[in-house]
Amino acid sequence: MRQREMRFPGCGDVEIHGQGWLPGGEPTALVVISHGLAEHGGRYAVLAETLVASGYGVYAIDHRAHGRSGGTVRANVDRFDYLVSDLGTFVGRAQRQHPGLPTVLLGHSMGGLVALAAALKNPTVLRALVLSAPALAAGEAVSGSKRFFLRAMSSLAPGSGALTLPAAAVSRDPQVVRAYESDPLVHRGAIPARTVDELLLAMAAVDGKVHQLRLPVLIQHGTADKLVPAAAVQPIYQRLGTTKTRTLQLYEGLYHEVYNEPERERVIGDLVRWIEAVRN
Repeated sequence: MRQREMRFPGCGDVEIHGQGWLPGGEPTALVVISHGLAEHGGRYAVLAETLVASGYGVYAIDHRAHGRSGGTVRANVDRFDYLVSDLGTFVGRAQRQHPGLPTVLLGHSMGGLVALAAALKNPTVLRALVLSAPALAAGEAVSGSKRFFLRAMSSLAPGSGALTLPAAAVSRDPQVVRAYESDPLVHRGAIPARTVDELLLAMAAVDGKVHQLRLPVLIQHGTADKLVPAAAVQPIYQRLGTTKTRTLQLYEGLYHEVYNEPERERVIGDLVRWIEAVRN
């Protein structure tokens, strides 16, 4: 397996970092990964190894203010549109390395929201979209008063902490949780108010557009996910494109990161089989 490092100027000249994992020969398709809130693209190396073994080229971005990408305050993305624009640029750069190959965009959690917005913005460059526990709806977690408070904090003190992510909720595998907690590129502080506010605004915007998407879409979600409850996402799934192009795979008892659960081989196997079915 070959590896590749990528750096490019994102919106506002923030340096964006990305990396690629490639088979020995030319890949048969590309999978571009958009990671979740507070983490980074390097955490998908195990998933990438399996996909590369199936003949795919895999590229993963570090979103602005995440991982090895620039940004003045960690996990403060400033504007959601910047994430979408940066991801679009990254997809284009990966595609220029392998002209003509079909591209599958895979987004996890926050990265699922970014990936869906990117697919709605420019669907013609993609063959398919995969969403892992996508943060598409807040459900009842954000009351009206809390939403008003977040709006005010986003404007008055955008870098102030507004949300914490419990490490134990990412996976039932203790080794995954320990690695998450000790990873220096994972942001373990509170998530800035500006980021939370921008994500909530983006959820509302995307909610009104999902019916426009005609790409094949796969959603993989654990039923015991406490960070993004599957029940909050299913109403949006029902409005995605047409019944012929959408697939929902629910995994009983799995937590937020289905590719890092003890059952990861089954989940990734389902992913590979689905990509094989739609990439041609």
